[in-house]
Amino acid sequence: MMLLRRPWRKPADPFSTTVVRMRVWPLDLDLNRHVTNGRYFTLADLGRMDYVLRTGAFRTALRHKAVPIVGDAWGKFRRELKVFESFEIHTRMLGWDDKWSFLEHRFVKDGRVAGVVVMRGVFRSSKGTVKPADIVRDLGVPDQSPPLPQWLSQWSDSCDGMSMQLRDEEAGAT
Repeated sequence: MMLLRRPWRKPADPFSTTVVRMRVWPLDLDLNRHVTNGRYFTLADLGRMDYVLRTGAFRTALRHKAVPIVGDAWGKFRRELKVFESFEIHTRMLGWDDKWSFLEHRFVKDGRVAGVVVMRGVFRSSKGTVKPADIVRDLGVPDQSPPLPQWLSQWSDSCDGMSMQLRDEEAGAT
């Protein structure tokens, strides 16, 4: 549906916030009758798709023969979203480092944040990972990322630490 509506959606600057309006449906719910934790991550994918399409990052990825891949994601849940309630997903670029791009998805209902999903991802081609600076340069954005918040850098470092631990465990198991 998002691809069909694409021609009528306005292009967005990579540092703007894109907004997708949604509604909670019965299949989004858990036994507590509110949006299940895992569903936030699925809904964040829709916000990310809208962002990537509207900012032109998808066309840029195609020029690099690359596809976007999520490496890590975490969520913060603050308020319930219940059946048939409407809400918005606000997606914005937080910045990038040498390897990762960082996006934030805020789930907003009645002007209040119900939840947040943050992800770090890469664009991968058959030649390997495309540097975020190459992607943003094609979008007309300076190569230098805005400063990353300390909590985001610490989270990214912890993800790298977990990856190293898993590699070490796998190496020890063989």
